[in-house]
Amino acid sequence: MPYQAPRGTHDILPGPADPNQEPDQRLFRSFKWQAIERVFRDVCARFGVEEIRTPIFEDTALFKRSVGEQTDIVAKETYDLVDRGGDELTLRPEGTAGVMRALVEHNLLVGQNPLVRVYYVNSHFRYERPQRGRYRQHHQVGVEYVGESGPSADVEAIALGMTYLAEIGLEDVELQLNSVGSPLSRPRHREALCDYLRPFLPRLSEDSQRRFETNPLRILDSKDERDQEAIAGAPRMLDYLDDESREHFDAVQAGLRDLGIPFSLNPRLVRGLDYYQRTAFEVVHGSLGSQNVVLGGGRYDGLVAELGGPAVGGIGFGSGIERALLILESLGRESGARRTAAAYLVARSESERVVARQLAMALRQAGLRAEYDLQGRSMKAQMRSANGSGCPLVVFVRDDLPESVRVKVMLGHDQERVEFDVARDGLAVTLAQQLREGVADGLWDTRWLPVA
Repeated sequence: MPYQAPRGTHDILPGPADPNQEPDQRLFRSFKWQAIERVFRDVCARFGVEEIRTPIFEDTALFKRSVGEQTDIVAKETYDLVDRGGDELTLRPEGTAGVMRALVEHNLLVGQNPLVRVYYVNSHFRYERPQRGRYRQHHQVGVEYVGESGPSADVEAIALGMTYLAEIGLEDVELQLNSVGSPLSRPRHREALCDYLRPFLPRLSEDSQRRFETNPLRILDSKDERDQEAIAGAPRMLDYLDDESREHFDAVQAGLRDLGIPFSLNPRLVRGLDYYQRTAFEVVHGSLGSQNVVLGGGRYDGLVAELGGPAVGGIGFGSGIERALLILESLGRESGARRTAAAYLVARSESERVVARQLAMALRQAGLRAEYDLQGRSMKAQMRSANGSGCPLVVFVRDDLPESVRVKVMLGHDQERVEFDVARDGLAVTLAQQLREGVADGLWDTRWLPVA
């Protein structure tokens, strides 16, 4: 039996997507992912956020300490292993804990008023039932603002996230806000919540009965129909906030209004990780059913100190790449264009193929994407490849033109816009100019422009 990808994982493949496939399958094409990641990195650069890369696995104790030993993630979903040296390791189930460990380990949070702004593009691993928009290996982009406890960092992080979603084409989303309180206010809310839920306990789902003992706030996030009646009338954390948490939450809302970022309050919104406090937020889209969160995050002011670092605040978010692409595919929106060759060099004889190889290298060194035939095929077969790739320029290498080549500018469907000869040593400059003119005239998009 042929080997297959493990359940809940996907290969991200080259080439175009089959338009007859379901959206769940069309999204796994590398050019779509590259487009998403390119936009995210560009937005982060404009916000002054730098990349961080951390190991794919960490000490198991890190996640138990930061995420929470009684959370669903750590209790039921992590991929744990013991290596040959006896060390207990875990494939990362989320991005923040490893980033905080790295910042503390490398002393990046020391000094007067440190503020570190980092982003990541990660694979995460959780053993859960695979379903639409939820996979055992999933991919996230994420941002962390560490070193600032004030509401301005909350506003900035949320603004970055909303900018990213808008620029990949997800503008019809809803930003939901809540405050999950502080260590000062949370015990009072927990006591009131447990008193309220206790009469419902026999009728709650098995997960919620377990959470009642370990983390009752998580019951508010249950999607199980058996829990909905109890959740509907549960005490709201917003009614139990201490004065500082209330002022902080009011300032976050005011900052978002100043930027013209619409939002709604969702007093049932909680995050699934123990380190969150004060601001919590999610961005939802209605096209994915129960898996409707496309971006989520919050504040974690005690996390760095918990991991042995200074007592500084932090806020961040993660956004699933699969979910973003799945929404775009479901809506019929383009999430990127394949970057095929700008120029295809056609050659017939062996001597012409040698020249084609040399010219292709010269074009690539000048920043142009160029291809030529590697299989010794006929001119007709080479033209099929050129037309099939959609490249705008076809270059014919000919023995009877020893110092020049013939260039054909294509409009598609084998229609020729213009044909001319150009000196071989001036080919790169001429093709770059043709591409710029074609883009300016609206014939082609910018993907074929020379790479700086």
